[in-house]
Amino acid sequence: MPSPDLSFHPTPTTPPGSFSKHPRGARKKKPSYVTPPEVPPKQSLFALDTNLNEMDGIVDLSVLPPANADSNSPGSGFESSHQSSSDVSSMHFGSVGTSQHSVFSNPFLPGNQRRLAPGALAFDGRRISPRTRPPGADSHADGDSPSWTAPESWAVEKPGADASITAYSSSDESVREKTTTTPQQSRSAKQRKRRPAQAKGLYKVRIYRANNSYHVVSCDLNVTVAQLTPQLNKKLLLDPGVEPHRLHLKERGRERILAPTERPADIVRRRLEQAGYDVADGLDLLGADDIQFLLKFVYKSNVLGPPEEEMQFETYDLIDLTSRSLRAVPITLYAHADAIVYLNLSRNPMLEIPLDFVQACTNLRELRLSHMALKRVPQSVRHCRTLQRLDLSCNRIAELDDAGLEQIPQLRHLKLQNNRMEKLPPTFAHLRELRDLNISNNKLKHMPAVVCELRSLVDLDTSFNSLTELPDEIGQLSQLEHFIIVGNQVSKIPEKCANLRSLRVLDCRRNPITDISVVCTLPKIERLLADHNSMHALDVSFGPALKQLDASHNDITQLTLVPGPLGLPYALTTLNLSHAKLSTLDDLALAQLTALEVLHIDHNSIRSLPESLGALSRLKHLSCSNNHLYMLPSSLGRLQWLEKLEAHNNDLSELPMSLWNCSSLQVINVTSNVISTWSLPPGSIDLDVVVAHAWGSSVSLLSDRKGSSSSITGSALPALASSLEKLYVGENSLTADSLHPLALLKELQVLNLSFNNIQQLPSSFFRNLTQLRELYLSGNNISAIPTENLQHMTNLEVLFLNGNKLQTLPREISKLTKLAVMDVGSNVLKYNINNWEFDWNWNFNTNLRYLNLSGNKRLEIKPDMNHRQSRNQQQLSDFSSLTQLRILGLMDVTIGMQTNIPEESEDRRVRTSMGDVNGVAYGIADTLGARDATDQLTMIDLVQPNFRGSPDEAVFAMFGRASYVASNNKLTKFLHDSFLRVFAEELARLSRGECIQDALRRAFLKLNKQLHDYLYATSGRKMSHVSASAMNQAVHDKIGASGIVLYLVDRTLYIANAGNALAVISRQGIAQLVSRKHDPFDRLETARIRAAEGWVSPKGFVNDDIDVSRSFGFYYLLPVVNPRPDVFKYDLTPLDEFVIVGNRGLWDYVSYQTAVDIARKERDPMIAAQKLRDFAISYGAEGTTMIMVIRVSDLFPKGLPGDLHLTTEPVILPEELIRMVKNRKPGAGILNREVSRLTDEVSPPTGHLALVFTDIRNSTHLWEVNPGMQSAMVLHNNLLRRLLRFCGGYEVKTEGDAFMCSFPTTLSALWWCMSVQTQLLDLPWPLELLECEDGKEIRDSEDRVIARGLSLRMGIHCGQPVCEPDPVTGRMDYFGPMVNRAARVNAVAAGGQIMCSADVVKEVNARILNSGPDTDYSYLQPAPAIDAIRTMGVSIFPVGEVKLKGLEVPEHLSVLYPAALAARQNLEAFETAPTASGSRVQFSVEQMRELGLLCVRLETLAMSKVFRPTPERKGSVASASGAAPPADAPADSPLVVRDDPSLYLPVMDEKSSDAHLTTVLHSLSLRIDNALTKLAFLYMTDIERARGGPDNALRDQILELCRPIVL
Repeated sequence: MPSPDLSFHPTPTTPPGSFSKHPRGARKKKPSYVTPPEVPPKQSLFALDTNLNEMDGIVDLSVLPPANADSNSPGSGFESSHQSSSDVSSMHFGSVGTSQHSVFSNPFLPGNQRRLAPGALAFDGRRISPRTRPPGADSHADGDSPSWTAPESWAVEKPGADASITAYSSSDESVREKTTTTPQQSRSAKQRKRRPAQAKGLYKVRIYRANNSYHVVSCDLNVTVAQLTPQLNKKLLLDPGVEPHRLHLKERGRERILAPTERPADIVRRRLEQAGYDVADGLDLLGADDIQFLLKFVYKSNVLGPPEEEMQFETYDLIDLTSRSLRAVPITLYAHADAIVYLNLSRNPMLEIPLDFVQACTNLRELRLSHMALKRVPQSVRHCRTLQRLDLSCNRIAELDDAGLEQIPQLRHLKLQNNRMEKLPPTFAHLRELRDLNISNNKLKHMPAVVCELRSLVDLDTSFNSLTELPDEIGQLSQLEHFIIVGNQVSKIPEKCANLRSLRVLDCRRNPITDISVVCTLPKIERLLADHNSMHALDVSFGPALKQLDASHNDITQLTLVPGPLGLPYALTTLNLSHAKLSTLDDLALAQLTALEVLHIDHNSIRSLPESLGALSRLKHLSCSNNHLYMLPSSLGRLQWLEKLEAHNNDLSELPMSLWNCSSLQVINVTSNVISTWSLPPGSIDLDVVVAHAWGSSVSLLSDRKGSSSSITGSALPALASSLEKLYVGENSLTADSLHPLALLKELQVLNLSFNNIQQLPSSFFRNLTQLRELYLSGNNISAIPTENLQHMTNLEVLFLNGNKLQTLPREISKLTKLAVMDVGSNVLKYNINNWEFDWNWNFNTNLRYLNLSGNKRLEIKPDMNHRQSRNQQQLSDFSSLTQLRILGLMDVTIGMQTNIPEESEDRRVRTSMGDVNGVAYGIADTLGARDATDQLTMIDLVQPNFRGSPDEAVFAMFGRASYVASNNKLTKFLHDSFLRVFAEELARLSRGECIQDALRRAFLKLNKQLHDYLYATSGRKMSHVSASAMNQAVHDKIGASGIVLYLVDRTLYIANAGNALAVISRQGIAQLVSRKHDPFDRLETARIRAAEGWVSPKGFVNDDIDVSRSFGFYYLLPVVNPRPDVFKYDLTPLDEFVIVGNRGLWDYVSYQTAVDIARKERDPMIAAQKLRDFAISYGAEGTTMIMVIRVSDLFPKGLPGDLHLTTEPVILPEELIRMVKNRKPGAGILNREVSRLTDEVSPPTGHLALVFTDIRNSTHLWEVNPGMQSAMVLHNNLLRRLLRFCGGYEVKTEGDAFMCSFPTTLSALWWCMSVQTQLLDLPWPLELLECEDGKEIRDSEDRVIARGLSLRMGIHCGQPVCEPDPVTGRMDYFGPMVNRAARVNAVAAGGQIMCSADVVKEVNARILNSGPDTDYSYLQPAPAIDAIRTMGVSIFPVGEVKLKGLEVPEHLSVLYPAALAARQNLEAFETAPTASGSRVQFSVEQMRELGLLCVRLETLAMSKVFRPTPERKGSVASASGAAPPADAPADSPLVVRDDPSLYLPVMDEKSSDAHLTTVLHSLSLRIDNALTKLAFLYMTDIERARGGPDNALRDQILELCRPIVL
């Protein structure tokens, strides 16, 4: 039971200034006790020998008190209490300023009269080493000899020892260093270091007894354990005769005794802040609550750790004592110390290891001391001479100057990660045998110089520090094989790294490195990981051993392979260039990689792949998805080892016929293309015969009948027919006629045909697909499922039929006995479910685990009232037979009153609600994940309309993990059931000045606390009690869940998320992220993790365990991983369309913008959610995927703004024009997947319309000299075409980089122009473009970006042109004076301007600014365009009348800008005749000088000498060339030439023009080429001399290299 709360006031022994607010002069000096000690009973009195004259060597007379001194004086160190004399050790005060030297020196007194060292256990005979016998123990001490010193394992306090030094510390902030200052000086120091105002006052701290009752203490942050102990004795130490008590702290799975100088209230404050709590949450009061999920204070006996009799060891060579709460080495180990080889003492509260024990461990090879909160290395470790492996990771070590590790001669492996070190001591250089050094996750800002002196290093890990550069001396580590520098700020790899001749693995991910060519050519380099860097070109030569190169997530625009070592082919087997900005692949470069097995080039802007790809004969995996490929090379058919081809999300219109020849190909994924056909190779097989046998008659495709002229033997089948197992062709243009080749794929196990144009399946579609396990037919217009051979699909487990036009389902589905997943949602099902003789009923598929019927609004599930069923007959309207069912979707389905719907539980989710919440439509779709993990729910959704009884409030949420690993349905279900209650409570508790964001944050944190109590309630133990060994066995110790909550209040949306479940909102078709992914790689999250004493491993896991930095659960990592959410407030407007909420199963595979594009085309949010889920599956998602789509546009009366069909009908086309446009040639449309999945293109406008011409400023020169132009054009074209669909425009034609577009209304044209100019600034332009004058970033006076990337000029004019379809393309074209005038208006505009004619400005004044009369066409202007333009704001700058070229009548022109870009008007006018100087990447004089130095060195080397530049001498007036080397410099070899390199180079400085620098560049290039040619011939001569004669093959290679390149 809790004892009454008590505000703690200082005892008389407290130093002044700690608690009391009384004036300083009012204090009176009082004794250091609270109550006088009681007289012991007579039976406990002893007769003592007090003859001090005979106690020489036993009593130190110099420290005895005077004869008349009070035994309870402050200097005695005793607290008056009902304690025996053996309790002295728990009564010391760290603030007492008197001497605490021990009076007695002899250690052989009885245990109850001996004084212990601070922090030691109570004396126990078991703890005395039986192997250490003190010398002279049997003889009497000589009075003149020095006092005898006991072994460390005896825990005897040494003279002069101080508790504040030897005591264990919780954190640096809660312990003060030992000083010699007086109490008054200490008080002044406290006043100088006062905490912020909110930290003042009393904090509540709950302190438990051993019996789990507790007492709440109120104290300020500065109260120490020593000051708190007297009050704890009075309140908690009820029996004065018990053994001494100390204050213990249990957290993070370990327990320890607090030192006297530690401050409990400050510990509570820090842990709460690390766990995500704010000062506004009441940190001063939270400590009074049950926070055992975070920490627990216990006041109990000194005895800590398991009894000796419980610690039994079978063998003594490998000793693991992890998390045993040990403060001393078990006595049992002393007798077997010489047998110990491996000793793990991690997670124990011991500061030192006894020296005598360490010296006895003569065979100890490995010692682990991690997670012990050590501030320094135990002093005895240096004496372990046999130690080879030492683990000091995850402590608080700030420096190693006194560690003495260099005294361990055989130390080879040293782990120091996750400490607080800023440097390494110079003495580390003596560790000659050190091979493995891990100093990651420290505070290093510079690479310690001593590291470069460890010449024996093989493995070096410096990840997640703050390194900005690598020293040149790193090249001295000639034995280094593994070098890891992940997550630093290194921008350059020094040239000296070329000396790392033994390096095999370099991991330099997530740095701003710009060039890796230095290490690519190392002779032994095998793996080079350089993703997430700042490289924009890859001009490298691969070393002979390099097998894996990962350069993904860089801004690489070109790949160039420099010829490597002569006669040595490249050994590269894995190349990853994904998420870059490549527009082409060099044909020659690709052909050289003959050993390549895995090639990733996805997420680029590649239009075509070279035919040389077929030369990669060993290629097994090709991933080229998310590019702009319009075709695949026919040479793919030569890749006989190819196993997996991923080409989804491209612009492929067909698959090459040669693909049928790939005999090893198992997986083809071409989802999201525009494929309409797949032809067989000519002469391989007669497809008509195949179809006749497979789908047109009863004869099997592989019939064994002999003598039939129409039978087909297996030998005639193409190779792919026997190898392909998985085929994904979703979201293409396939029809029923395109499916015939599938009849050949007899080994097919997964077939995805979702979202094509299949209206009817062939009747014998399933005949030869008997091996199918998964079939996806979602999103087609299928109205019936063929029943022929359907019952033979005995292996089918997954069947997706959602989003079709099915009215009934055939009974044959009931015969699919293995069917586990069935989705028929969003169809038009309407049939009698009880008519099981003809129609399907789910009760016959007893293995079903996932069944979705949601969205079938005409489906009724009710009992059969016409036929009374017998007692034994099954009720077909319920789901009683589906005992394994996990998810049941019945949204919008009519359910009868007597229908038995299964109840929800931890193992089952049942959705029966309507698809409407407070007038807002929503839809949800999910999967169960992998087949092996479908026995539990890992994700659960939550939807609550009318929250708190208000029609304006609603809650949407989802909780869980995408993977079944570290997930649990019990945890997820609790979050689902408890959140609404907790959130409502926190909303009700909000006080004035607090907001909904505070309530959401507190709800997440409180829910996490309650979840802990719930999970551990059944086990009868709390997290803070549990030892690590028990934790590893508990199923709920290492489980967690991400969470995201959307709280809708009227038209305001609050989004809170913790983890990797995210929300994205579509605003006029543009994706906007309104949540934050909590990735451990995120630098802000990394800093928070480190501040909470956690660490991030190179693979991006917190403490190398969890892949997310914030989450519910995972209590063994709290507070490092906590559920504090990021909360966003979003005010909805009519421009907002819908919100997509999904877990990582969606966002890891589908980009935010792609998800918006997919969902935007579907008006029904249920179908949109299902479509997104099916896309995620097609793109490779595994595990549980959950997606929710909320149509927030329903909050506004105008309906869905995303429906871009204008409110008024455009001018109707003449019938002849309609016929001619519709009958245009096939393929004349836009074959771009990203554009085609958007809303359909508007019909070509006629009559009065608006024309827009666009042109890129200085594009001609950009194409000539800027290598990033090709990637930039892809971005430019995609943006313009995308926005045409959004704004209702029609693309007439393009000429080069110029667009001609037509719009039915003037303001829709202006809307498009303004949107383009705004969004051009946000595109991920290539670095080459941003570094040139034409594309550099420009900011206005308010530091807003107003120019960045390509500069586009635009012109708008409206009128009535002549309309006529183009006879070649079939698209509408326009002619006449109106078109000419529109083109001339555009020609007048400058880059970044929107030039408008007078008619356009009149419409803007009438409908946007309301400053002019309406025009004849004002009523036709669409409302979405008006709202969008008003939202962006428009700025008009009149130009006046301008005489347009070739036109007689001048035009009154004006320049328009979006309001945010109005500062463009103040920019200086660009040159009228642009040159290439502003289009190329700007010259750097410094780079030119470096190139010149290289040139001089090569020329000197060609003369068989070495050039070394003369070092600069400060303050010298002599020229560099005449300067003599320093007197102490070593003499150079005669082959060394020292001089000033500038004497051999052309003059160049910052004032040099581009033309001059270009000439210098050409000159240097020629000189370098000549020097290399001479070196090549010298090399040839040396080899021929060694071989004794000419080598024609070598001469041919040399001549080939020296042959000039003809351009």
